[in-house]
Amino acid sequence: MKWNSSLYDSSHEFVSRFGEGILGYLNPKTGERVLDLGCGTGDLTKSIKDAGVAVIGIDGSSEMIARAQEKFADIDFRVADARDMKLDVTFDAIFSNAVLHWIPDQDKVAQQMNAHLKPGGRIVVEFGGKGNNQQMIDALHSIFKDRGYNTNASINAWFFPSIAEYSTILERHGFRVILMEHFGRPTPLKGVNGIKDWFKMFGDKLFTDIPEPVKEDILNEVQIRLEPTHLLDGVWIADYKRIRAIAIKE
Repeated sequence: MKWNSSLYDSSHEFVSRFGEGILGYLNPKTGERVLDLGCGTGDLTKSIKDAGVAVIGIDGSSEMIARAQEKFADIDFRVADARDMKLDVTFDAIFSNAVLHWIPDQDKVAQQMNAHLKPGGRIVVEFGGKGNNQQMIDALHSIFKDRGYNTNASINAWFFPSIAEYSTILERHGFRVILMEHFGRPTPLKGVNGIKDWFKMFGDKLFTDIPEPVKEDILNEVQIRLEPTHLLDGVWIADYKRIRAIAIKE
């Protein structure tokens, strides 16, 4: 997926803002080395650095990394795939916010996280869980089917696990889970076209091979369909469900 880093910063900064909540769970200590896995444009990486630790930020998107380097030139940012990181250092902790649901092969990610942690090191992660934005996705899939785009209606763009599913993955790769939460987090979206803009930013894969004029028409229809449930006092609300986990390398 190709990311628009400027649009991400200007209209979807809630990703980093809500991620600040999980930083308290990371509780970084002076002298530690932390990996920010899927750092995006670097705002949370900067917050980790400000806590007095050495930090490296990685992201699979060269566009995101270029923007992060532009914003925070004093931080070590690198383009790297979470499934095959091959970094030359190990870490006391690995932090990740709003990233893991983009990667289907979580066994490889868990294996890599374990390999890049010191003995007793920890992971602190938050990402989309079971039911995340399900009403929004169901509405779009229904419109796809109504219009004969059955292939698009079957596209699964994300990994949204249950607590049991994700705990099993971590345990299979040498982690002891000490916290696992699955919670709702209704999220306000910016602008009069909040639903449309969300799908344009995060759901482009769902529109594979659909012509741009048709895509725009479908987005208008899905936003109208969701208005009774997702427009509250003039503000569009996304029905986020999140997984938050802390686990220790055994």
